[in-house]
Amino acid sequence: MLSYSVLGIIQGIFEWIPISSEGVVAFVSQFLITKVNPIDVALFLHLGTLFAVLVYFRKDWIEVLSLKNKSLLRFFTIATIVSLIVGFFLYNLIKNMAIGSSLLVIMGIGLLFTAYFHKQKKTISLGFNNLAVISGFLQGLAVIPGLSRSASTIFSLSLGKKSPQEILKISYMMSAPVVLASSIYLYLNNPFIIFDFWPALVFSFLVGFFSLNFLLNISRKINFFTFALIFALICLIGAGIQYLI
Repeated sequence: MLSYSVLGIIQGIFEWIPISSEGVVAFVSQFLITKVNPIDVALFLHLGTLFAVLVYFRKDWIEVLSLKNKSLLRFFTIATIVSLIVGFFLYNLIKNMAIGSSLLVIMGIGLLFTAYFHKQKKTISLGFNNLAVISGFLQGLAVIPGLSRSASTIFSLSLGKKSPQEILKISYMMSAPVVLASSIYLYLNNPFIIFDFWPALVFSFLVGFFSLNFLLNISRKINFFTFALIFALICLIGAGIQYLI
């Protein structure tokens, strides 16, 4: 029970910041739980933070699902299809590998450019559909342990003309369809996983909800340049820690 709770807390904290929650959970689970593949553990625990996203952004999800926000629905559809194609291929390719630290460095550098562009008030004119494809592709890459999903999608979304608050909201919301699909896939391959990991799901939901609320409140109080710069530094520090481990 304690081991599962620890993993759930880790997932709830690290899901929203640019240190790969999958990489951290997979690494810790190797020492706490040996009967399930660490990557499967890390991917499945995203289900808890999925519920946090659904509850926290419930009004936005109602607009999307009721077709009142068709542009965001189209964005999520395109991004999800691309993410699932990329993610499924990579999952089967690197299931027993951990190679994400170098990619985390790239995302850290990308976020430095994100901070710079917002400091200079510059944007790149990318259409919403193109932005969906790029964001979906980078989100799919995040199946690699060590590559932060939040860092990669915040970077890609900043290439458009969205406000900082919209960037964060879309980045966190767009994870939901992919997480749901991957959780169903893992459940079908191992139906007992939900019975073993329900304590971890509960903790990842509770901790994830409150940590998401805390992070979004912080983002409203500081400018996006500072926010992106902090995320970039966390990315690079996380890459260094992974390299040493």
